[in-house]
Amino acid sequence: MNRIVRFALLGLIGPSLPALQGCIPLLAGAAVGTGVLIAEDRRSSGVYVDDQGVELKAGARISDKYGSQTHVNATSFNKIVLLTGEVPDAAIRSDVATITSGVPGVRLVQNELAIGPASTLTNRARDTTTTANVKSRFIGKGKFQINHVKVVTEVGVVYLMGLVKRAEAKDASEIAASSAGVKKVVQVFEFLD
Repeated sequence: MNRIVRFALLGLIGPSLPALQGCIPLLAGAAVGTGVLIAEDRRSSGVYVDDQGVELKAGARISDKYGSQTHVNATSFNKIVLLTGEVPDAAIRSDVATITSGVPGVRLVQNELAIGPASTLTNRARDTTTTANVKSRFIGKGKFQINHVKVVTEVGVVYLMGLVKRAEAKDASEIAASSAGVKKVVQVFEFLD
């Protein structure tokens, strides 16, 4: 039965393959679970994939060295890496930035790591809710393409990343700042104009 389903799907998709060639980046993005339409992203598909690799490599290197001593998130957009989370001291904060800047392809590291105890699971869940709320409000306002602005929230501070026009940055910042649960907005944008 399973074999029949596979052949049936291949029979449906097979004749369409030439028409789908331009969709390969889209399908590749969906295959890694991103859900983002690479075709509408301002980054090239290569940079998009590189950003995901940078995040994985930086996270692995930091985890290998510090394990549970730190709570660090490395978020890459157009090869600019935003570090958020908490570390126990200034030396580790600096070393985490050095480790991240050593990952191939990283152009710049924006180190926003706080020195102190790791945030609680309750705080992290609250941050996830805040991020979802900000993104939902972006969609509701419809002022720019949603995947042009990446949202990261850490202990109520919302970081906005992306390749944007100044008007889009202004709109994104205003929408984020007026969203529930947001204490502060930090722009980590690259401007197109």
